[in-house]
Amino acid sequence: MRFALILPALLLATSPAIAAQPDGRQVFTQACAVCHADPAKADASPRIGPSLKGVVGRRAASDPKYTRYSAAMKKSGKVWDKATLSSYLASPRAVVPGTTMTYGGLADPARRAALIDYLSKNR
Repeated sequence: MRFALILPALLLATSPAIAAQPDGRQVFTQACAVCHADPAKADASPRIGPSLKGVVGRRAASDPKYTRYSAAMKKSGKVWDKATLSSYLASPRAVVPGTTMTYGGLADPARRAALIDYLSKNR
């Protein structure tokens, strides 16, 4: 009898359609906050990495307050739109070979999308 009650609950909890969508701020905190200031804060000054406040729509290596961009990033010519950010966040070194960003990548497309939405809202 218990199994009959637990199984439907277990199926609901693991169903992709019902599973909770990732929270962009939480993804930022887990994946980015070690090196980047929270772009939702008024003073999102550069840290180890550049500020990500207003990054969506911005040209790569263009934050005037950050001076340690790699030569590869400066030469990339990228503009951080959602598609470019998604591919870069999945595999930074593959998209910009020679980047100094040491992060290995965010494999989960749903977490990347949530992060990019969070960054989009913090201009």
